[in-house]
Amino acid sequence: ASSVEVQSSRSQGEMSSSPASTSLIRPQSGGDTVAEVETRVDVVRRYLDAFASADPDAIVAFVTDDFVNEHLSELGSGCTGRPEYRRRLPGFLSTFARARYVVDAIGELGGAEVVTRYRFEAEYEGTPIDIPGVMWFEVRNGLIARRTDLWDSLTFLRQTGRTGQAD
Repeated sequence: ASSVEVQSSRSQGEMSSSPASTSLIRPQSGGDTVAEVETRVDVVRRYLDAFASADPDAIVAFVTDDFVNEHLSELGSGCTGRPEYRRRLPGFLSTFARARYVVDAIGELGGAEVVTRYRFEAEYEGTPIDIPGVMWFEVRNGLIARRTDLWDSLTFLRQTGRTGQAD
């Protein structure tokens, strides 16, 4: 049985976990000699934060060469490989202006997996959207190897006026 530790984006506290199973040691960017410990949760948070930059290169810097981007929602479209993911990002970022992921909760599952509950905020054709979703990640050697995304397609259709019903 695996346990899930959840950290809310609204909490200021840091979660502690076993460094042997969940952390990566990275050099600090400053002049100090103390190493910075980056957890799988940190990697996922920084990846999701990179979307706000609207920079495809900043986003793909977090994924492996064999990255799998899987979408379980009817309107989603997945792909495999860093080059294909990079090729698709400019279209996504221009379709969804001011895109950003707001993490409501995040935690590690067993092994290399991280799960997050989020809200995707952006503008689609000038209309503000706020779509709830859940993502599962596999983090390998400090990079994201797999992202499985499940977001609320019906809410998207309603918020953009594509169902004939207002939200």
